[in-house]
Amino acid sequence: MRVYGIKNCDTVKKVRKFLEEAGVDYTFHDYKKDGVDADKLAGFVGEFGWEAILNKRGTTWRRLDEATQEGVVDAKSALDVMIDNPSVIKRPIVEGAAKNFIGFDAVAWEMALELGELK
Repeated sequence: MRVYGIKNCDTVKKVRKFLEEAGVDYTFHDYKKDGVDADKLAGFVGEFGWEAILNKRGTTWRRLDEATQEGVVDAKSALDVMIDNPSVIKRPIVEGAAKNFIGFDAVAWEMALELGELK
C-alpha cells in the first residue's frame, strides 16, 4: 500500500495515524519531498476524474492567478497545474491492494479494512 500526500496536511496525518493504529503497513510518498510522478497522477485522474483530484477548495488553488484557474478546463490542463503545484492535489490518494482511495472517511475505511481492500 502506498499513501500519496503532503506530510504536514491534517488529513494525511489522520490517515497515517488510522493506518498505524490498524497495523496496516504502507509506504508514504510526500509530493513535496519525493515529487509528483506525472504518469501515476494521470492514472489517478483516469480512475477518479480530474475534477475529483484537483482540490479547488484549498489555499493553494485560491492563490493561483485567475488566468491559471480559468485555464483548467480538462484533464490535460488540470494535470499541468497539479504537477506544477502539488498542493492542489486532493489528499490523500491511496493505492490499496484491491482498490484505490481518494480522501479520508473513517467509516468507509473501517469497512475497507474489514473487506481487505486496504491491505
